[in-house]
Amino acid sequence: MTLENVRNPWLLCTVAMALLMACGGDGGNRMRRVQGGKQYGGVFNMNEAGGVRSIFPLHISQASEHRIASQIYQGLVRFDPVDLKVLPCLAERWEVDADATTFTLYLRKDVRFHPDAVLTSEDDRLVDAEDVLYCFRALCTADPENRMFWLFQDKVLGANTHYANTASGGDREAPIAGLEVVDTHTFRIKLAHPNAGFLQVLAPQGCWIYPRQLVESYRDDLMAHAIGTGPFKLRTYSPAEAFVLERDPDHWDRDEHGNPLPFLDAVRITLDPDKNKELEAFLDGRLSCLTDLPVDRLGSVRDSVDASGRKRFILQSVPGSAVQFYGFNLHAHPFVDPRVRRAFSLAIDRRYLVDSVLGGLAVPAEHGLVAPGLSGYPYSAVTGHRFDPDAARALLAEAGFPGGRGFPQVVLNASPGFGYIQVAEAVQDMLQRHLGVPLILSVLPIDQHYTSIERGRARFWREGWVADLPDAENFLSLLYGKNAQADTALPTYLNTSRYADPRFDSLFAQAQRTVDDARRMQLFAEAEDQAMTDAPVTPLYHERTIRLLRPDVRDMPLNAMDLRDLGRVWSDATISR
Repeated sequence: MTLENVRNPWLLCTVAMALLMACGGDGGNRMRRVQGGKQYGGVFNMNEAGGVRSIFPLHISQASEHRIASQIYQGLVRFDPVDLKVLPCLAERWEVDADATTFTLYLRKDVRFHPDAVLTSEDDRLVDAEDVLYCFRALCTADPENRMFWLFQDKVLGANTHYANTASGGDREAPIAGLEVVDTHTFRIKLAHPNAGFLQVLAPQGCWIYPRQLVESYRDDLMAHAIGTGPFKLRTYSPAEAFVLERDPDHWDRDEHGNPLPFLDAVRITLDPDKNKELEAFLDGRLSCLTDLPVDRLGSVRDSVDASGRKRFILQSVPGSAVQFYGFNLHAHPFVDPRVRRAFSLAIDRRYLVDSVLGGLAVPAEHGLVAPGLSGYPYSAVTGHRFDPDAARALLAEAGFPGGRGFPQVVLNASPGFGYIQVAEAVQDMLQRHLGVPLILSVLPIDQHYTSIERGRARFWREGWVADLPDAENFLSLLYGKNAQADTALPTYLNTSRYADPRFDSLFAQAQRTVDDARRMQLFAEAEDQAMTDAPVTPLYHERTIRLLRPDVRDMPLNAMDLRDLGRVWSDATISR
């Protein structure tokens, strides 16, 4: 029986793990106590219902993809999973000049890529500054599948020029002024403008490091092949079914006690889109963790102990650095008219959505896209979209559709996820009741949903954003004109509404170049206020990040971005499952 022929994802992972353990799987470390009372061994099981289109760093655009790929790939720096501070990773230290335009990073000398047939020597496996240059040049190269250029756009010296040149067929290997190999283990980045927070930019997936041979050998099959430096390496992948990752015995990292990481033998990720089945699998002990609970099943997980008083799971909860919003196609009738977009937004009762549909597990997006809790951001300077059905009706009438008469039938595109369908049904009712507009609800699998949005086929849709880094810029990049394809025949991956406003773009660019943090935040808030006036999107709510863990799971803190470092997670065999 081949893995590809196994259609049950839970059975598939059982077969895959049997093969893994039969092949060794670093069995010598299993269930062995080490310093700090920790323990080697065990398998971490999770399910990603959100769909996975790619795990290659430059292609990743969904949280589900990130949660898998982040166990395989790493960058020069990383975010602390507790407080999201920037920590060393493949770079053991760095220096920043006085005006925050030159960043010199010193690489570790003991980091190896995962073994693969395309790495034919030990030198190929050792990570050096040339690997960093290759990956960062690729980040600055125009390519239909490069969804991460915005990280270096307008920041790294020469990045914009290289992107424009390669978009016109120029040399993809041409030097970039701001990227320099100083020596084998030293890499220097020069910025076009001061940016005191640039180290944060180096942590997200677009800056993860992989060998040139990965792309050159597996360009058309980067889902089934992955070569990184993370604690786990890809063992097997079965399309639409599951990933199995195994412990990398050559991994460079250690914990605070000096124990080699990772502790777990393997991580297996099923891809079942049914959230109810996922919940049942967790409650039955077949999954180690669960996020994005089904809204209609919240009552079944209220009690953390069973009838005998034994703990069933650990509940973790923090305010999420995320936003859910509805986007408008600004090039499609009737949403070319900002009055129509504002009318839709003012007819939505966000408080009802949060309290009555989502069971209080979110907060209304009262001011805009930027998630609450970012230090220093002047939220009150942003005029939000209040619930005002009278004003909404007046705007719609002003746009030529009094009482909804003559308004074309519109499809609201939703997708499976935490309350997404229930919220869409409630919004459909609100817009029909308050505005009299005909609205049809369409639900597609997540990959088809985002493909439709990116290619401009949707007119009105649900979208969500989980921060790549804890900064207002990261949220507002969704509206920056340079992050959208002007040619509507081409897909666009970040600014999917293709919003382009001169004042917003000017304020956003000024903020990027401002070192003074208070002034920087004020400029971002002014830009967001402009966008909320134009209403290219309508923010709905900011979810709380909720996670359930099996009682035996240890050292897996929850943060606002739900970043997971499974390399430090261990399973306590003394806890019954």
